[in-house]
Amino acid sequence: MSKTLVKSTSVVISMTMISRVFGFIRDMVTAALFGAGAGFDAFTVAFKIPNFMRRLFAEGSFSQAFVPVLSQYQKQKSQAEVQQFLNAMCGSLGSVLLVVTIFGVCAAPWIVRVFAPGFATDGHRFALAVTMLRITFPYLMLISLTAFSGAILNTYSRFWVAAFTPVFLNIAMIVAAIWLSPRFATPIIALAWGGVFCRDYSVVISVAFFRRYSI
Repeated sequence: MSKTLVKSTSVVISMTMISRVFGFIRDMVTAALFGAGAGFDAFTVAFKIPNFMRRLFAEGSFSQAFVPVLSQYQKQKSQAEVQQFLNAMCGSLGSVLLVVTIFGVCAAPWIVRVFAPGFATDGHRFALAVTMLRITFPYLMLISLTAFSGAILNTYSRFWVAAFTPVFLNIAMIVAAIWLSPRFATPIIALAWGGVFCRDYSVVISVAFFRRYSI
């Protein structure tokens, strides 16, 4: 087994372990502050929907198709051609995600009815889920762009950035639960904003490292 493989595997395992620890802390904090109730149920649905869709646009089918093509370009094409390919992919992916995000925000009530039909009988929980879904739906665009940058970094053997970005989500949600939620009339909404803020930051970090270390 090569030293490079051992090092890369160790980095990913270490970053994933850190993420899991912070995820456990996040779960403890949110459980202690919000408990089980209509508000947390609404947040779970609002956060689950973009997470479900990211498998299509981010870690799932997109990455499986994108990374092999990028690796081939990296080996067989010039740097200018690789950059042109990445620009085209980023523009196409960003345009599709923007359209999907706008649609998701506008169609939030119907999406909630599809994913959580039981909420329709509880007006407060349904309205809260719709409100938070409109906040969290841009998460789909942000996480997909983060995954796009992370896939590029992985292709260029920069593994720790993509593996560490989930830590930002957990930290942001912990901070939102403890510090931001008391400032909201409906405290659970702070968790939705915490997730979106985290992905804004993750996109910036991923792109910055891509520009610094990749091409």
